[in-house]
Amino acid sequence: MKSRKKVAIYIVVSLILFSSCQNGIKNVEQLVREWEGKEIQFPPNSVFTVQGKDTIEYMGNSSSYKIVTYVDSIGCTSCKLQLLSWEEFIHRVDSVSYGKVSFLFYFHPKDKSELRLIFRRDNFEYPVCLDENDCFNKLNHFPSDMMFQTFLLDRDNKVLAIGNPVHNFKVKELYLKIIQGEISGQTKEAEAIMTEVAIDKTSISLGRFNWQKEQKATFTLKNTGNKPLAVQDVNTSCGCTSVAYSKEPVQPGRELNLEVTYKAEHPEHFNKTITVYCNTESSPLILKIMGDAE
Repeated sequence: MKSRKKVAIYIVVSLILFSSCQNGIKNVEQLVREWEGKEIQFPPNSVFTVQGKDTIEYMGNSSSYKIVTYVDSIGCTSCKLQLLSWEEFIHRVDSVSYGKVSFLFYFHPKDKSELRLIFRRDNFEYPVCLDENDCFNKLNHFPSDMMFQTFLLDRDNKVLAIGNPVHNFKVKELYLKIIQGEISGQTKEAEAIMTEVAIDKTSISLGRFNWQKEQKATFTLKNTGNKPLAVQDVNTSCGCTSVAYSKEPVQPGRELNLEVTYKAEHPEHFNKTITVYCNTESSPLILKIMGDAE
């Protein structure tokens, strides 16, 4: 069995890779030390529902691992939830874990009706706990940054890793490696086949438009290296933004189009981020769309 020390090294490396300006390396290391091995406390008699109905008892107590995420009521709810990305990640985990991982979602809602609409819109059929009194957070005092409000736990509810896997490719791979028992003293990233990429533009303005009309934009990536270009993952900062692209490797000299679709949930000025992970030194690539949905 791999030592906790080696797991902690992976956690530190992964978190440093996606830490933002306000979360410097020292703060990340301190956060890891604070949460590593800490036991997460769950509110007694937590009530889980599917799409706001069908109350069930669900705590995943027999699972070897748990992935638990907490979402607070601050800011854009849809941006934080990323339910479609969670569904993809759950399917991937299930395919490699043979049911030994449970997922626990605790949402502290500012508007239960908005949450139910989002659940129905995204057809999200996994159990969630609508924690109206914020009991889960009060028991554990989670970090304020949503990137650090998701945890991989062992059977005893102790933290093995911290970070949001649907918002960061590195964290996603970390979780999968721990679940599959692949953590070792060395990473495989240095051995990865790398290439180079050029982007036609990094930001696109969609201007002013009727908020009820779907908008589209296209970013073009060109493989300027001598090895195939592989897009490993694409994350968006909001559930209102989706990206379609070919999953096939891009041969040297060829191009790949990222078709971005934006559908406003209400009138707003927006500035959305698309993060592209690929086998280049410049990865992740940060792209933006902006405009005014009126």
